[in-house]
Amino acid sequence: MLGLLTVLIAIVSLLLMGVILIQNPKGGGLDSTFGGTAGANQVLGAAKSSDFIEKLTWGLAAALLILCLVTSLVVGTGGGSQSSSKADETGYIQDAPDYAEDAETYYI
Repeated sequence: MLGLLTVLIAIVSLLLMGVILIQNPKGGGLDSTFGGTAGANQVLGAAKSSDFIEKLTWGLAAALLILCLVTSLVVGTGGGSQSSSKADETGYIQDAPDYAEDAETYYI
């Protein structure tokens, strides 16, 4: 379940980046080269395409937010990978060794 949610978050993030990059900047940018926003829409596409792209941006942002919240709930309820060592009531791990196997790295 956690792997599926992670893949969905990655896909939605990539789509959101792509949608943001194809938007026209509000302060001019390339659309001013074609004579303003009206001229850019006539040359580059339909006049309603900016409305669709803006709605798509908000939809993808909302989907990313919901996916992140659901993922945090799944991880919080133990849906993620289980650790081999258990922590007691104080939060300290009881089964952890005092030294690493290579004898050069020490745990504090």
